[in-house]
Amino acid sequence: MPLSDDEQRILLEIEKDFYDTDPEFAREVSETTLTRHALRNIRWAVLGGILGLIGIGLGLQVHFGLSFVAFLVVFASAVVIERNVRKMGKLGLEKVSDSIAKRSRPNSADSFGDRMRRRFRNDPS
Repeated sequence: MPLSDDEQRILLEIEKDFYDTDPEFAREVSETTLTRHALRNIRWAVLGGILGLIGIGLGLQVHFGLSFVAFLVVFASAVVIERNVRKMGKLGLEKVSDSIAKRSRPNSADSFGDRMRRRFRNDPS
């Protein structure tokens, strides 16, 4: 059911007031997407998993119980990663992998790999 003209006007006033009172928060909310939020959670979970793995090794030197707690941290991190990957879905993963591939490719036409190929072919140009 579509909104009436009066309801649309009220909604626009609320939105304008929201942007006027806290523009930084409004910008952050408008820029945050599901993919960005999921990636942020995945990064924190990877960090937690790495710290958990370190904790397992160090915990075994002190007490078995500490290493078990560290294992639970690793397990929880894996669950968080899995859930966020599912939220992102196939298209989100393709978008992320494309952006990572673009970042890893050099922008210049004369990349390091091109220079090395020319050097080994003994091409003076």
